[in-house]
Amino acid sequence: MTPAVPLSVTTPRPAYLALHLGWVVLLAFFFAQVEIQIEGAAGWAANLPTWRIEQHWLLDIFWGGRAMTGYHAWVFPFVALIFHFPLVLFAHWSWRAECRVLASIMLFWVSEDFLWFVCNPAYGLARFNPAEVPWHKHWWLGAPTDYWLSLSVAAVMLGYSFKGRRQA
Repeated sequence: MTPAVPLSVTTPRPAYLALHLGWVVLLAFFFAQVEIQIEGAAGWAANLPTWRIEQHWLLDIFWGGRAMTGYHAWVFPFVALIFHFPLVLFAHWSWRAECRVLASIMLFWVSEDFLWFVCNPAYGLARFNPAEVPWHKHWWLGAPTDYWLSLSVAAVMLGYSFKGRRQA
């Protein structure tokens, strides 16, 4: 029996990237389903028994103008810690690994948020617009501007994280 070789070393770059992206979107799908069960039709924790900060100038800079809630104050760092767990588990940290983790977190949240609308029986794609989604305050080309910015930054970071990998 031959020893196991890490998938990231032997798998061709496009195949590994596709697997990586698919896995992140799969995680986002499952988390979107959890949030649909928790929130129902009331997005952005509108009806949850949690504290809320609706107005603050920092929310406009770092939160897209959305309210900060106790729910989000705990779930965002939790997800970040989960995505960083492989770096801790394997005691491996590098700038490339950190870029891949941060890009994955950005892709996760954009995918999760979009899938929340797509899969939520109270919404669907027909209601994915600024008039029906007041917690996303800034839209561009049919989607929240956060999506465009996050996906652009994530693409650059993923590109950097995969740069220089060996081809099989």
